Amino acid sequence: QVQLVESGGGLVQAGGSLRLSCAASGRSFSSYAMGWFRQAPGKEREFVASISWSGGSTYYAYSVKGRFTISRDNAKNTVYLQMNSLKPEDTAVYYCAESSGRTIATYYGDYNYWGQGTQVTVSS
Repeated sequence: QVQLVESGGGLVQAGGSLRLSCAASGRSFSSYAMGWFRQAPGKEREFVASISWSGGSTYYAYSVKGRFTISRDNAKNTVYLQMNSLKPEDTAVYYCAESSGRTIATYYGDYNYWGQGTQVTVSS
């Protein structure tokens, strides 16, 4: 069984930064791609970013490209999401997820395991 635990969320002013972390346990973290998704109140869960098993490839939603950076440390079984230049529309619960494969995935159905989520609130 895989467990994913997110941390690092909080309240920040527009233009500020936050770094989310997701610690994984339970199986070979380094063998699978990872992703970050988010869900705002009243909206569907949406893809934010994905990183391949090695960290060599990354992919971002258009809305966050150039502002967010996904990275991973396979020695620490942890994936990160550095969020800069935050906007009020970035307010959501952020979830990390472990994919069923090794390459980048943008569809939520490609992910087998999910964390409990961490709240990010950006004030204007």
